[in-house]
Amino acid sequence: MNQQPTTWGWPTDRLPRVLVVDDQAINIRVAFEALRGDHDVFMATSGEQGLQVFRDARPDLVLLDVVMPGMDGHEVCSQIKAGPDGADVPVIFITGHDSDQAQVQGLGHGAVDFIAKPFHPEVLRARVRNHLLLKFQTDYLRSAALYDGLTGLANRRHFEEVFAGRWRAAERNAQPCAVLMIDVDHFKQYNDCYGHQAGDDCLRQVAGAIGKALMRPMDLAARYGGEEFVCLLPETSLPNAGPVAERLLCNVRELAVPHAASGAAPVVTVSVGIATSLGGSGRAPQDLLADADAQLYRAKAAGRNRACAASA
Repeated sequence: MNQQPTTWGWPTDRLPRVLVVDDQAINIRVAFEALRGDHDVFMATSGEQGLQVFRDARPDLVLLDVVMPGMDGHEVCSQIKAGPDGADVPVIFITGHDSDQAQVQGLGHGAVDFIAKPFHPEVLRARVRNHLLLKFQTDYLRSAALYDGLTGLANRRHFEEVFAGRWRAAERNAQPCAVLMIDVDHFKQYNDCYGHQAGDDCLRQVAGAIGKALMRPMDLAARYGGEEFVCLLPETSLPNAGPVAERLLCNVRELAVPHAASGAAPVVTVSVGIATSLGGSGRAPQDLLADADAQLYRAKAAGRNRACAASA
């Protein structure tokens, strides 16, 4: 696999990964020679092998033959598109059958384009480049809609969407759910003392410390607004939420970011409000957020740099 920078503007710190699936070795060889200078190229000679390589390599784009013994390209494309990792991966069919009917059938299985055999290497490179750039732009816009640009955590909108879904699951299964509301202590004074650029850097560091406190893939940390953050802990009762909050407090303190204007500590700290609720109790998700916010207020009133908890 080639690791040289691309010459056509792929805007990431790695080469784009392209999977070529074709039962004819000569077609794979031509595609490899056309793409290897600017791409990491993965190869498979059957539909079944193609699906396995797709799962292992997680390519950014798939070049797929239609007519293959055993599992044909249409079935491979359908299985790729049905999985959670393949819905947004562009698939280009390389085929000798490029009639209108064949193209309609391929598009119906989820393909984005067709290249007729025998193909010209320059045409292949151009088609691949254009679809990869389009994919990057789409991924960027999707990420911008879900994540906070400063901290990299989920944004409030994304948090609320995930919270609504997790709350419904908790209600169906009568499971507990916990929320942590987090506020950076005396952040206005920090900005006044060190400046807004330092304040932005402080928020980024705090966000990283919060993210490291969450140990499960189902947990979610988000920037709720300004210097306020929130964590969603599905299937979590108060005895299990408390240690997460303590780990979070410790992580932030261990950053050792100086804060001479704080009345809580000589370094940046946070206050945390913890609330838990059992699904099916008749409460609304807004009630859980309000409980966590009330406990955050208690933590601040008690001197900050601590967590306070409530359960229902």
